[in-house]
Amino acid sequence: MNPIRLGYLYGLGAYLLWGFFPLYLKLLRPAGPMEILAHRIVWSVAFVALLLAAMRNVGFLRALLRRPRALAGIAAAAALIAVNWGTYIYGVNSDRVVETALGYFINPLVSVLLGVFVLQERLRPAQWAALGVGALAVAVLTVDYGRLPYLALTLAFSFACYGFVKKRLGLPAAEGLFVESAVLALPALAYLGWLSLRGDSAFGHVSTGHTVLLVLAGAATAIPLLLFAGAANRLPLSGLGMLQYLAPILQLGCGVLIFHEPMPPARLAGFALVWLALIVFTADALRQAHQSRTRPRTPTDSQPPVPTPTAP
Repeated sequence: MNPIRLGYLYGLGAYLLWGFFPLYLKLLRPAGPMEILAHRIVWSVAFVALLLAAMRNVGFLRALLRRPRALAGIAAAAALIAVNWGTYIYGVNSDRVVETALGYFINPLVSVLLGVFVLQERLRPAQWAALGVGALAVAVLTVDYGRLPYLALTLAFSFACYGFVKKRLGLPAAEGLFVESAVLALPALAYLGWLSLRGDSAFGHVSTGHTVLLVLAGAATAIPLLLFAGAANRLPLSGLGMLQYLAPILQLGCGVLIFHEPMPPARLAGFALVWLALIVFTADALRQAHQSRTRPRTPTDSQPPVPTPTAP
């Protein structure tokens, strides 16, 4: 199969799985958000360890242990992704899927903010316009909710910071997920043990199907990331960037159409402003990518970074 076509198939597979992830998380109740998060971490380690063993790819750990700065970066990435996962699980299982979708819509705009304040990047006028419209959207949604949409902002900022750290580390998807989950595995196991001692654990006490679904949380975490890695290796940046909006669109659809969460006019107006900001942002990015392809390249030109996945 043509590599580009295969890349789009991988990308669609990843974003479809992420888009319908709220349906899976709802099935894990009555387990609480922290218990679901702990199982997701523990079974991710187990699943990816088996995968790496099958690929005979465990030598990277020895090299990694000789890089203390990389280990510190992995610990930071692990903490950020734990915050992101935990917030997302809490949002879905507290019937706020629409707000979690908002977080992943505004995530690209937060990434641009990081570029300005952390990397001192200079923005183009269209990017400033997109950020301004995005800020207005947050203000409108704050009025609608009667509070800051803190779940959405936590998801957006935690994942943008996670993507920033991951770009600096440069670890492949499977290896990165294994090490990050391994960092969190001991606290997760300790928490699950404490729940079990208290008699509050849902694992093994609801039904066989529920127990199997908790175990499958590791595969549900790893498979979309591996599909995304396959897409990132084959697709141009513009194609991958367009696909990333599929997941929050599907999540929003799940919240409104399947879980019947409210979407009053003011909230719809806030989302419309977010979409307008993303249209401006994406159009500018596509125009810039086209100009980069058409102008003669020099040896000093750098390749654009591959965007991190918009993943719950």
